[in-house]
Amino acid sequence: MRMLDTLQQTHLRQTLAETTPAPALSRRDFLKSGAAAGLVVAVPLGWSGAALADPAGQPGVLAADAFIRVAPDDTVTIMIKHHEMGQGATTGLATIAADELDADWSRVVAEYAPSDPKLYANLAMGIQGTGGSTAMANSWEQMRKAGATARAMLVQAAADSWKVPAAEIRTANGVLTHASGKRARYGEMAGAAAQLTPPTNVPLKDPSQFTLIGKDRKGRLDSLAKSTGTATYTIDVKLPGLLTAVIARPPAFGARLKSFDASAARQVKGVTDVVQVPEGVAVVATGMWPALQGRKALKLDWDLAGVDARSSAQLFAEYRELAKRPGVPASKPEAAASAAAPAARSIEAVYEFPFLAHAAMEPMNCVAWLHDGRLETYSGHQLQTTDQMNAAKAAGLPPEKVTLHTLVSGGSFGRRANAEADFVVEAVHVAKAIGSRAPVRVQRTREDDMQAGYYRPLYVHGVRLDLDAQGLPAAWQHTIVGQSIVAGTPFAMMIKDGVDPTSVEGAAELPYAIPNHALTLHSTKVGLPVLWWRSVGSTHTAYVVETLIDEIAEAAGRDPVELRLALLKDRPRHVAALRLAADKAGWGQRKPAAGVARGVALHESFNTVVAQIVDVRLVDGQPKVERVVVGVDCGTAINPDVIRAQMEGGVGFALAAALYGAIDLEQGAARQSNFNDYQVLRMPAMPKVEVHIVPSAAAPTGVGEPGVPPLAPAVANALYRLTGQRVRSLPFARQSLSVAAQATT
Repeated sequence: MRMLDTLQQTHLRQTLAETTPAPALSRRDFLKSGAAAGLVVAVPLGWSGAALADPAGQPGVLAADAFIRVAPDDTVTIMIKHHEMGQGATTGLATIAADELDADWSRVVAEYAPSDPKLYANLAMGIQGTGGSTAMANSWEQMRKAGATARAMLVQAAADSWKVPAAEIRTANGVLTHASGKRARYGEMAGAAAQLTPPTNVPLKDPSQFTLIGKDRKGRLDSLAKSTGTATYTIDVKLPGLLTAVIARPPAFGARLKSFDASAARQVKGVTDVVQVPEGVAVVATGMWPALQGRKALKLDWDLAGVDARSSAQLFAEYRELAKRPGVPASKPEAAASAAAPAARSIEAVYEFPFLAHAAMEPMNCVAWLHDGRLETYSGHQLQTTDQMNAAKAAGLPPEKVTLHTLVSGGSFGRRANAEADFVVEAVHVAKAIGSRAPVRVQRTREDDMQAGYYRPLYVHGVRLDLDAQGLPAAWQHTIVGQSIVAGTPFAMMIKDGVDPTSVEGAAELPYAIPNHALTLHSTKVGLPVLWWRSVGSTHTAYVVETLIDEIAEAAGRDPVELRLALLKDRPRHVAALRLAADKAGWGQRKPAAGVARGVALHESFNTVVAQIVDVRLVDGQPKVERVVVGVDCGTAINPDVIRAQMEGGVGFALAAALYGAIDLEQGAARQSNFNDYQVLRMPAMPKVEVHIVPSAAAPTGVGEPGVPPLAPAVANALYRLTGQRVRSLPFARQSLSVAAQATT
């Protein structure tokens, strides 16, 4: 076997021919057959963290630590501990390490790290996993040190070989040079460097010396594979005897299977098995089409006694009543410590936010292969540690007998990062149910994923603002009602004093200097699964806070940007991002076109501050966003082009949810099923997006999620200027909007 590196892929490629179903095949037989056929398989490699010979048996490879190896052919392989979902993690992590290494970017490849939390834990989570826009932030120092250590070992090897002081050797683009004229490629010194003991406390570059970080001249490592169709997703995995399964799932959350008749399903050509699993009834076949036809032929009888039959409308009504009274305190006590002056005016508002689906382009799927007392899974594993533990439990195996093959995935937005690892576990259940005789890919359809998945919770906010005689806030009383995302999961440890921080983030601590701020929370129980959704609590809290700040500005007779700047006491990053966006948008300098209104919003999430200014017009009663100007402070900009792409993607994702997004619950079931009734953004609706990055030498912060929260409130603020209507319930498509005669732009 050999490693595939010609396409600089960030995943594992399997190039084994697909065969028809076969009896149980051992891994030994599989490897023997693969070798005999001259086939190639790329597998994750284990690391001990010390300088090693090449794990594939090739001499002369420098493996300075668990993250970098330098081969004799000058290839530099960066082990990537984070999952690539399109957010650019592979390119970002490789950039950090390669810059400190002074590597030749054209020789850099990326490879997913194996599941090993001792070596590859997310330092912000304590487990191996990706989420919360932490990939760059938690890996910044780690990857820099890895690159610097490998570089120091190469330099020392050259110094020993050339009999010159190490301090006199220079490195650039994968080449070592000395003033005497001596010169060597990294690959030529890799073998000698591998014999050295890795140094400790290697000095890192001064940012002025960066050659890759902060530069735009390099391409993403995953672009070629994705644009040529050679990137391997779970649906592309090919293994001998691989079967495909779909599951007939309960028609409502909480329903239980009473009985089923599979006689007609078993008659469908290509169907090999029909088995009951905890998730429902699995139809296993030689391919997706016969599996689907077999599922259609099933006769199923369900017990609906355990279904929570409340509709979304009923939940909204219940939540509105709860929002009228305080819940569990969720803000800092000192925020409401001062005595409030008598209110000259009050604003009372109720906001409503529906359930939302993640709707990633790739529905959930996983390949499970039980053989020789081991389990292997192939999927877009976002939380490797919890996926491995759940898979092991489902298989009845110790975790060390479970190998995860992490593949690139077509999006997640939080969906793959669930504590139950549902899409992994169900694949293991099916593989066990057929007697472990063949590998099985359980593939969800779009309808499966949308109607039997996880959702952003439904929320209601109740707010009362007391304003003084100048229209400025004297008190802010705020209550949030919604399900806890982490209650009942291994992440329940996040709950403190009865407060799930994911429900209140973005509202518990305001960046604005507002006295007497008090936030409380009611955590409800509803019979459907909920999960973090891109930017989590900030998806709803930013909307409430930023639209109310605009109301305060109107009451005070102040410009919305000017008021925000005045209230952002001791918040230099917020000020910088807002000023940058306002300047680039021409706020207060250039009026928008006739019929267009401008809106602004600002929000911090995942330690990144994003300001957005939007130009909006009304077309057939619906907002058409024409332009979005973004100012972002994310610390050191590792890959500016990736940052711009993530802000653009966040705008599109947020705009789709703001315009159309809603999952309606009826009798315990989601009414929406596919993109025909859960609309995502189409290309004609995508606005022009301009992204401007605040220069910074601070450590990098997240960019995968922070572009989402400001978009909807900025649009709502623009809509008020167009229509005179405050939109307090999303999505916009369900509101009746018209241009007001007195509206100003």
